Amino acid sequence: MKKLSILLILVVLAILIKPAIAQQLATPFTGAKASLKNYKALYVLNNGDEKKISGTLRNIKNALEDPRLKGKLEIELIVFGDGVKVYEKTGTFEQTLKDLQAKGVILAQCENTLKERHIDKSTLFPFISFVPSANGEIIIRQYQGWAIVHP
Repeated sequence: MKKLSILLILVVLAILIKPAIAQQLATPFTGAKASLKNYKALYVLNNGDEKKISGTLRNIKNALEDPRLKGKLEIELIVFGDGVKVYEKTGTFEQTLKDLQAKGVILAQCENTLKERHIDKSTLFPFISFVPSANGEIIIRQYQGWAIVHP
C-alpha cells in the first residue's frame, strides 16, 4: 500500500511539474513582430492635466524609439478639449513638441475647440497644424487603418 501511495504521489508531482518546466524551456516572449512595411498611430489628447500631457508625449517618444518600429512609424497627435493646453505658448511643452515634430510627428489641433472656447490661434505655437474637428480626424484616420491610441 505504501508503495502504491508513493507511486501515486510521484505521478501527480510529475504531472504538475511538467508544465512549469515546459514554460521555462520555451522561447521567451519578446513582443509582437513588426512584419509590416509601415505603421500609423493617432494619439488622442483631450486632457489638460500636465501629468497626462507629459505621459502622452512620453508614450509617443517611446513608440518612436521602439526598435521594432524604427523607420516604419508615422504618428499624429490630435488635440482637442482641455488638451489644448499642450499647444499654448504659455505652457512648458514647446521643446518636447519641437523634438517630436523633428522626428516626423504631425501636431494637430481641433478648430472646433478653438471656436467653442474663443481661443485665438496666435496664443498657440506657430508650428502646429489645424483640423476642422478632432472627431472627424479620429474617424477618418480609423478608417484609413491608423491605430487609435488614447493614453
